[in-house]
Amino acid sequence: MQTDKPQKTALVKAAILVAFVVAAILVVRLTPLQDFLSVEKLGGFLQSSGMWAPLVFILIYAAGVCLFVPGTLLTALGAAIFGAYWGFVYVWVGAMLGAAGAFLIGRYLGREFAASLIGERLRKYDDAIAANGFATVLYLRLVYFPFTALNFGMGLTKVGFKDYLWGTGLGILVGTFIFTFFIGTLKEIWVSGLWWQLFSWKVFFSLGLLVFSLYIPKIISKLKIWQKYKVAD
Repeated sequence: MQTDKPQKTALVKAAILVAFVVAAILVVRLTPLQDFLSVEKLGGFLQSSGMWAPLVFILIYAAGVCLFVPGTLLTALGAAIFGAYWGFVYVWVGAMLGAAGAFLIGRYLGREFAASLIGERLRKYDDAIAANGFATVLYLRLVYFPFTALNFGMGLTKVGFKDYLWGTGLGILVGTFIFTFFIGTLKEIWVSGLWWQLFSWKVFFSLGLLVFSLYIPKIISKLKIWQKYKVAD
């Protein structure tokens, strides 16, 4: 009977993880929380928080990531409310906290069950991910793998938390800066009413960065950085 206890525990944890994911999605989609995530309402709430507004936003961002709120929405809100530069800082910190939280939830609740389902062939990939955790996470972040899915998914693998955190931190820097810079610039133009600034160097610079970021996966492939981490058949 004792040999079955770890399997039962793993199954219960996995069931809790599934229930958490379903509940999180329903909370976001079927409650007033979705209406709260707007520049007007969230901005007004943060304004009432005074000097604590950045910290409150960071915590909201982190919680939103764990509740499957789209990262692009949260990032856009951060840039629109705080501007291009401070928005980038607060968004990056919030994203890192949220990514860490989602990873730990996936690791604690789902890893044991996932490990019990892994066959011999899949175990080789799991071991390879663990051995090259930083490179794996960094690559997937750079190719814009769905943010929340990767957070929870990596928790189910053997990758170390430290490798995951470093890979995420570096991997989301470029995309986060590009998006917040672009949205923040548009916000400045909207507030000022100087629409001719849509043709300013800031707008073209952010668009140029966006185009460049789309070619990062191809650049990595050409440099053959990723190939050495592939698992042999």
